[in-house]
Amino acid sequence: MPVEDVTIVSSPATKDTLTYSVSLVTQGRHKFYTLSMPSDVLAECCTVDTRFDNPSEGFQRKLDVRRAEEIARYIDDEFGTIPSSIVLSAQTAAQLAYSRQRRSITFKITPRSFLIIDGQHRVFGFAKAKSVLRVPVVIYNSLTRSEECKLFIDINTKQRPVPNELLLDIKRLAETETSEESLLTDVFDLFAKEQDSPLLGVMSSAQKAKGKLSRVTFNLAMSNVLGVFESPDAKSMYRVLSAYLAVWIEHLKRESGESWITNPTLFRAVLAIFQHVAQRVTDRFGKDYSTQNFREVLEPFFAKVRNSALRTPGTSYVDLAESFEKALRQQFTIAGV
Repeated sequence: MPVEDVTIVSSPATKDTLTYSVSLVTQGRHKFYTLSMPSDVLAECCTVDTRFDNPSEGFQRKLDVRRAEEIARYIDDEFGTIPSSIVLSAQTAAQLAYSRQRRSITFKITPRSFLIIDGQHRVFGFAKAKSVLRVPVVIYNSLTRSEECKLFIDINTKQRPVPNELLLDIKRLAETETSEESLLTDVFDLFAKEQDSPLLGVMSSAQKAKGKLSRVTFNLAMSNVLGVFESPDAKSMYRVLSAYLAVWIEHLKRESGESWITNPTLFRAVLAIFQHVAQRVTDRFGKDYSTQNFREVLEPFFAKVRNSALRTPGTSYVDLAESFEKALRQQFTIAGV
């Protein structure tokens, strides 16, 4: 069995030394130690060599202070938990020694005892937090600088982050949605499931998919729409927006481009001009936001929009929306004066 979890040894002649019980793990050509350490100890004995501070030797990303502060707030205010391991490489200053008999490692506490391979923002976030946590740690020993760099590359290329689409999809299950996110989730689900939806069959809720609208794209596009509705609720938003989008898809079908609506640039531009189109409907027909009334406003507009702009909309929805707004303005004429 492991000895006592941690022993602090100090003497007037030496710096403080820590001993932790560990498990020795072998993976491929490398061996490493797994253990848990208090977050304040990590902050005291870890360093990051960034490419910005040490271009000849460093390889880490520059620290994002705001991200570290967010982690600190998550720990202190939300009593959060971050179970993933911090990955360290023992440096010469640590004088790390492994005791097979005691199944423990001993190292000296210095500001440069360990180089952070993965988890720099977590380490600095823990340091900013008022709470002290036990943190899972993996320690490699005797790595060369090239091996440290390769390990950093492997960790940051072999491990794929969870898609934002999936995170949005499961926020409701986690009960962490904001009121705006909850509303957008309901509107998305109506477009994905209602049989009269003009977007039926082209919505992808949990991942990006070619020829589909993801939750991320949908929510970004809807950010230009929310302020138009005085007291938004999912069903009323769906009713008005589906009438508007149905006219767009009618036009795209005539151009043999029904699938173009799933292009993120085009979709966001279409929603970006919704307010201007809806205002023209209101001016002509009051609050009757029917498909026919949207069609009355949009048909002259479609006559001025180049087919190539719809087929290959580019990458800037802002530029495309501006060209759409210009075409809308060109519709206005004064007759009979």
